[in-house]
Amino acid sequence: MMERMLEKLLYASRWLLAPVYIGLALAILMIGVKFFQELWHVAPVLMSMKESDLVLLVLTLVDIALVGGLLVMVMFSGYENFISQIDIDDDSKKLSWLGKLDTGSLKQKVAASIVAISSIHLLKAFMNAEKIENDKLMWYVIIHLTFVLSAMGMAFIDRLNRKS
Repeated sequence: MMERMLEKLLYASRWLLAPVYIGLALAILMIGVKFFQELWHVAPVLMSMKESDLVLLVLTLVDIALVGGLLVMVMFSGYENFISQIDIDDDSKKLSWLGKLDTGSLKQKVAASIVAISSIHLLKAFMNAEKIENDKLMWYVIIHLTFVLSAMGMAFIDRLNRKS
């Protein structure tokens, strides 16, 4: 009887993660505010901007969008994997990947998103290279390569796990 109560309590404790996913939803809102703040700041000076500055701004916007997408993916799939299945009415539009991302595929998608975000940061750094110290650029490359190798390592391990 004691064991059964403990198991029920442990199982119910998964709901303690729900506020974390609500916090991620709030973070998505903050990301959206920051996205439009960037657009608002550029509007008055758009016509006088250099092309390279505009490209840097666009990369920043893409970066913000990728982080937002990463948050959505982690929020929904994490909720579904660890708390409860999301029940969406058949007549409403359901995301095609909802309910299909297990923790392994989520891990791969998160790693790929981190590599993409890191790539954008690296590209922004190289476009602004004259203002950045060489040793700092070297560390950006090293960190990016670490992300790439980590993602490849995780993919390799997942492939090995699927075969066995």
